[in-house]
Amino acid sequence: METKDFNSIESKWQANWAKNGLFNTPASPKKKFYLLEMFAYPSGDIHIGHFRNYTIGDVFWRYLKMKGFDILHPFGWDAFGLPAEEAAIKRKLHPGDWTMNNIKTSRETLKQLAISYDWDREVITCTPEYYKWTQWVFLTLYKMGLAYRAGSSVNWCPSCKTVLANEQVEGGICWRCKSEVTKRKLEQWFFKITDYAERLLNDIDKLNGWPENIKIMQKNWIGKSEGTEIKFQIPNPKLQVSVFTTRPDTIYGVTFMVMAPEHPLVKELTTHEHKKEVEEYIRKAALKSEMDRTTTGEKDGVFTGSYAINPLSGEKVQLWVADYVLLHYGTGIVMGVPAHDQRDFLFAKKYNIPMKVVINPKDKSLSTETMTEAYNDPGTMVNSGPFNGINSVEGIKKITEYVKEKGLGKATTHYRLKDWLLSRQRYWGAPIPMIHCPKCGVVPVDEKDLPVLLPPDVKDFIPKGRSPLSDVPSFMNTTCPKCKGHAQRDPDTMDTFVCSSWYHLRYSDPKNSNAPFGKDKVKEWLPVDLYIGGAEHACGHLIYFRFITKVLHDAGWLTFDEPAKRLFNHGMVLDANGEVMSKSKGNVVSPRQLMEEWGIDVSRFAMLFFAPSDWEIKWHEKGLIGAKRFLVRVWNLINASIESRQDGTNSKEETANNNLIALKRKLHQTIKRVTEDIDPKLEFNTAISAIMELVNELYAQIPNPNSPIPNHGVIKEAIKTVVVLLAPFVPHLSEEMWQKLGEKNSIFTQPWPLYDADMLVAEKIELVIQVNGKVKSKIIVSTNAAEDEIKTKALEDDKIKELLDGKTPRKMIIVPKRLVNIVP
Repeated sequence: METKDFNSIESKWQANWAKNGLFNTPASPKKKFYLLEMFAYPSGDIHIGHFRNYTIGDVFWRYLKMKGFDILHPFGWDAFGLPAEEAAIKRKLHPGDWTMNNIKTSRETLKQLAISYDWDREVITCTPEYYKWTQWVFLTLYKMGLAYRAGSSVNWCPSCKTVLANEQVEGGICWRCKSEVTKRKLEQWFFKITDYAERLLNDIDKLNGWPENIKIMQKNWIGKSEGTEIKFQIPNPKLQVSVFTTRPDTIYGVTFMVMAPEHPLVKELTTHEHKKEVEEYIRKAALKSEMDRTTTGEKDGVFTGSYAINPLSGEKVQLWVADYVLLHYGTGIVMGVPAHDQRDFLFAKKYNIPMKVVINPKDKSLSTETMTEAYNDPGTMVNSGPFNGINSVEGIKKITEYVKEKGLGKATTHYRLKDWLLSRQRYWGAPIPMIHCPKCGVVPVDEKDLPVLLPPDVKDFIPKGRSPLSDVPSFMNTTCPKCKGHAQRDPDTMDTFVCSSWYHLRYSDPKNSNAPFGKDKVKEWLPVDLYIGGAEHACGHLIYFRFITKVLHDAGWLTFDEPAKRLFNHGMVLDANGEVMSKSKGNVVSPRQLMEEWGIDVSRFAMLFFAPSDWEIKWHEKGLIGAKRFLVRVWNLINASIESRQDGTNSKEETANNNLIALKRKLHQTIKRVTEDIDPKLEFNTAISAIMELVNELYAQIPNPNSPIPNHGVIKEAIKTVVVLLAPFVPHLSEEMWQKLGEKNSIFTQPWPLYDADMLVAEKIELVIQVNGKVKSKIIVSTNAAEDEIKTKALEDDKIKELLDGKTPRKMIIVPKRLVNIVP
């Protein structure tokens, strides 16, 4: 077969599937399955990484179809965002034109690849029909007290000229343009995701179908810490500040305190002598990312010149500023206990800050003069006033109770998770549906007035540190919904993560113009049964995805509060040198190129056979050559079986033929392996390997390449089963072979084959016979043969009889299903 033959077959069956609506979603599912891959950002045509991801979903869809499921398998486009706007600026185009052209190109490619999407359910987030409901999501959160506006220090990309969420800052640089990120004070909109921190954390335990690494990453990102908040007095100026600690048992060992550079009290607490040094330190800290500030390495800081009073010991402790402390964690101030915390130990050594031992290990007294590292394990409390002699674990509870009783503090919980900053100072996004009125303040747009349309006639998208929309009077000038007076719209647009936080719900009812979705439709299809996408979204999209689902559940729109039962992370596709494919490197392999040179089925088969679906793979042409060779081999086998004119043999002949018995056993073993490798493992490479072994077994039944294939019933059954098992992997070729075998209906209406458990185990096995530990012969026995039967058969073997020469063995040892050892 040549590529043109594959192409011809592929065109034929794609037309057939379209005509018969193979990929259409059933109206009223009886046995539902919602299969979803993360939608694409339309930055150009889809690339080979998309091809792999979407093919994984397609294989599973075809398998489910043959298993009798009613399947929802939609697709859409995450179409707002910076890349389209930057591309439009560069090419002097409108972002909408750039985006929609890319969508058109990518959609055509996906249709040519015959990915099993129901295109009637397509969503595009940059269309008013969609972002009307993204704005509705915003207003829903606002009404629930979960959306608010506040001034804050934010991540600012000077190149993109926009705010970045923490998840979009990687090692201190912008995730998109790779510029160094700085800090900037702005009024921003936030979603109060921290109100859901505990639920998001606890409900991770409900995500039984999610990978452990994703669950661990989310737990760490939410970052729950249970501890004690303790108040320290500052005599000059007279102030009171609180610190959060998970180790209140070490309170008597505090010799210094550290404040975050952004803490509002830093300026007030810095003395005149230290002002210049502190200001310079704060300036440098603002240039660092959170990761740079908090990762391991040598820590630095500056003394403010002020002191606080330890509320339990009454001792003075130094007040420092250091960038390893984050304003949003705890109270933005931490206590330094150098004798019992390694970071504090190194900091104190570096700046010659005093140390004080307050916990001793068992049967040993520590001295700060001889300590080479901090002691941070449990032990006996010392130098701790009335708490001396108490075990430090018990001391945590005792001191927490004491400070609460004395009004000096309380038990509390803090989270690493911060509220979701969603304002963006860019044009290409969903406008925030809020109005600023000089009389009424900030007022929400009436739902009946949604969508707040993005003005199409904006000419200048170049950001200037403010949203381009702020320079469009026709957009900005409006009427206050409350007082009907002159007001202005909010000029910012929303983070694109808002669009993708609820898209899984819209797919259930994508053409609804009266609501984001019908409650009955969502109840019918949701939650998602299998969600496929990259692990890099663990602490961004997947957190927001879960959060908005919970919010809409609480608002009465959903009967479930987790979006997906199962999550599968696909691996990346690298080039032959192990490099990540990118347009800038010029190493991208196009699916269109593969289709033209090899055909879709050969390309799919090679892709799926490279490695397990969750592994990285190196793309190389060698795999395509091998894939084509195997598929041609199967094609030839089908043709040879069709041309065979031999009469079928009767069942007695097949029963007596050991080769056919072995083939039948192999057939059922293959069905079992392929079924289990597809579901639940999605390990398509091993499923394909099992099919290859069965094909080899079939070829072993052919006396020679030029003779007809024996027309035994088991051979005919095995050949048909090979075609059925191949169908999810090479759908077009399988349809063609199925038709060649005389079948009239689509192979995807054929039930998935079932294996016979009784056929999985061999009826007879071969046992090795050893004499004094050396192999001398072999015998065939029944798998359930008794020991006496095995001994008798071994002694009747001609070679063994000759060796024993009429003597009775002293001992016979039988290792079940393996060997017989005779000791003469």
